[in-house]
Amino acid sequence: MTEHIRTQISTTKLQLGMHVIELDKPWLDTDFILQGFIIQSQDEIDALNEQCGYVYIDGVVVSGERNAVLKKRSRSLGKKKGESKRLSSGTFIQEELSCAPSPEQAIRYINKINVEREMPLAASTYKSAKAVAKNIIEGVRIGKTLDLNEAKVAVNDIVDSLLRNSDALVWLTKIKEKDAYTAEHSLNVCILSIAFARFLGHDEMDIRKIGLCGLLHDVGKSKIPIEVLNKFEHFTDEEFSVMKGHPELGRDLLMSLPTSDLAAIDVAYSHHERIDGNGYPRQLFAHQIPYLAKIVALTDAYDAITSTRCYDVGRASMEALDIIYKNKGTQFDRELAVEFIKCIGIYPPGSIVEMTNGEVGIIIEENESSKLRPKVILVQDQSKHWIHQHIIDLSLRHLDPGNVPYTIAHEIPNGTYGIDIKSFLKKGLVLKKAVVH
Repeated sequence: MTEHIRTQISTTKLQLGMHVIELDKPWLDTDFILQGFIIQSQDEIDALNEQCGYVYIDGVVVSGERNAVLKKRSRSLGKKKGESKRLSSGTFIQEELSCAPSPEQAIRYINKINVEREMPLAASTYKSAKAVAKNIIEGVRIGKTLDLNEAKVAVNDIVDSLLRNSDALVWLTKIKEKDAYTAEHSLNVCILSIAFARFLGHDEMDIRKIGLCGLLHDVGKSKIPIEVLNKFEHFTDEEFSVMKGHPELGRDLLMSLPTSDLAAIDVAYSHHERIDGNGYPRQLFAHQIPYLAKIVALTDAYDAITSTRCYDVGRASMEALDIIYKNKGTQFDRELAVEFIKCIGIYPPGSIVEMTNGEVGIIIEENESSKLRPKVILVQDQSKHWIHQHIIDLSLRHLDPGNVPYTIAHEIPNGTYGIDIKSFLKKGLVLKKAVVH
């Protein structure tokens, strides 16, 4: 059951994706052709600003969401807001969020603009946020104090992008640079955690909190000796023991700040705990592990498995999700693991896929109504020769050269057939010069 809310708003506060249903004057007295439209460009906002003082916008709320939003600020699901728990170190950490919203309370988000429009904004956000993530790791390594406000600004920009469109920044997490793994991984975990929180229906304030936890989850690695952190071979037992110390190092580092974020401390300390009690550093069991740490454990593992690191080759998204599914209930929270798999989807944006006819393409956007039939940009023919890029929407049953509807055969890892996501984005080819068929 849904409810429509008609709200008056000043034109100075309009944002992309808002549904304008009424003006402060007759439509015929303005330049607008459509009597009611969704704002899709800054030009439309500027025009509304010039011709109106205020407008009315339409919002759709799923039954129960209105009360959930109002109540969210004064409650934590399963616990009272502000309730604390004692850690083995003797410190107290505040648990502010203990489970996902119920279906009745979950907020339903929609993409306000399409992926093509968001991609340039997302690319800029990704670049600046990656610089922040790198500065955090390198700054702490040389003794600088972590700037929590700078981290929050970067997280807020990421949240804003993902609320406009859920695919563009997730697309960019497919870019993998082995030499910048730690900073890049922290950023990707931040993005994936935000995307997952959006999917679960958390409100914006909690989404931003989850994003900060993702960005700072591995901050303790800045205290790990560089020769261990960037080692090309597998760790010795002694080196692995050193690496396993990063959750405690992260906790201590975040707790030493003048103003600390309690949830971020909790996640930095607990994201390597396992549901079955075989994690580290405290061997916590399911009921003892913070909810946000369970979320970041999933996004952390997914990005790690799909990344090429010093000692491992990145694997395809489907393989990563299969590993997560097989380890639900032991390593990962069972319910969250299933929801995370749904969130990522079978063919997430940025995945490289081979079609049943042998052509190769890159997923650019999911179709909400048909997860198995996303939008694909074709880049190679059956012989794996480069072709003029063009976009096909599999939900429209486009036909291949053999007059057979295009269908995805399987996903392939980045780098297969010489296709590298990063090089495509650097050349500005994807989404800019491609022709939609």
